[in-house]
Amino acid sequence: MLRALQHMDRCLFTFRCSRVVSVQQATFRFNPQQCPPPLNSSIKLGLSARAAESPVLSCARRQTRSLAAMGTAEAPATATEAQIIDGKLTSELIRKEIALEAAAVKSKYGKAPGLAVVLVGSRGDSATYVRSKKKACADVGIESFGRELPEDVSEEELLKVVQDYNADDDVHGILVQLPLPKHINEQRILDAISLDKDVDGFHPFNIGSLAMRGRQPLYTSCTPKGCLELLRRYNVPISGKRAVVLGRSNIVGMPVAHLLQAEDATVTVVHSKTKDAQALCAEADILIAAIGKAEMVKADWVKPGAAVIDVGTNPVPDDSKKSGYRLVGDVAFREVKEKAGFITPVPGGVGPMTITMLLQNCTEGAQRILEKARAGPSS
Repeated sequence: MLRALQHMDRCLFTFRCSRVVSVQQATFRFNPQQCPPPLNSSIKLGLSARAAESPVLSCARRQTRSLAAMGTAEAPATATEAQIIDGKLTSELIRKEIALEAAAVKSKYGKAPGLAVVLVGSRGDSATYVRSKKKACADVGIESFGRELPEDVSEEELLKVVQDYNADDDVHGILVQLPLPKHINEQRILDAISLDKDVDGFHPFNIGSLAMRGRQPLYTSCTPKGCLELLRRYNVPISGKRAVVLGRSNIVGMPVAHLLQAEDATVTVVHSKTKDAQALCAEADILIAAIGKAEMVKADWVKPGAAVIDVGTNPVPDDSKKSGYRLVGDVAFREVKEKAGFITPVPGGVGPMTITMLLQNCTEGAQRILEKARAGPSS
């Protein structure tokens, strides 16, 4: 994987290392035309303190991403078992990149990236998600702000909280935890978030830009973005490939379909009214399952060697677990991994990437907002 090694004359050089068993065996070469080797968890991303403060880190990070820092896609270890796309490890490594860029933002602009998270009500799952996001912010050097509002808060009161964060110069991203209570117009609240701070990617401009050829949204929704990032980091080819998205939700299905189209895949969206869904899925080189039905996708739904990204998280009864249940995806993992070329597990696949992409959006947004403020009102 890529390692940032030294900072000289205001230029940050990134190098790749050849396949190794340990860091001590590494041989470093700079070659921007080559992709780095497959994942090696024994090699840790490191950077000197001086380099970590470099104002050019964002450039280095873009280069790191373009070189597919996580590794090169290879054939599975055996002819009958897929390579596991490790979302947890991928997420950990990307968060190291984000921490470096967050430090660079603070060094350059004198202010750390800031994320505001608004929680309404007392849902246990929502509270857990919010705690996870705040902890993740602390881990990478993003300052977190939060408001916890009662279940019976009025829509106008919630709008006022959003507007206050829109005007707060220390906040560069705003996230309203969903779902909201039924008496609140969810779309009105999401539309009220400043476009510059819409790190969830739900603003109409971001959604519309994603759907239009040649347009770039300011932010891309976190889970779809995480799916594409996993494919890129494992160098799974997308251009010219046949992709099937199982599910058409506004949060995952439709955005990920647009992202795949933007990468020149030929995309089919399969939904509850689609005829011959199984046959269509079985033709896919890339299959994204986001239907919300436990283990619906069986081995006979999958083309041999396909890349399978499982977005589903479904609780199923399991008396052996303290909670009384375990989480499974939309894909029957055990049987499909014997046929696919690449597959994400549940848990440990797409899930960890969602918060990581939120952190990435916030850091990139902070850099954009702070640079615009530095340039002045005419910019």
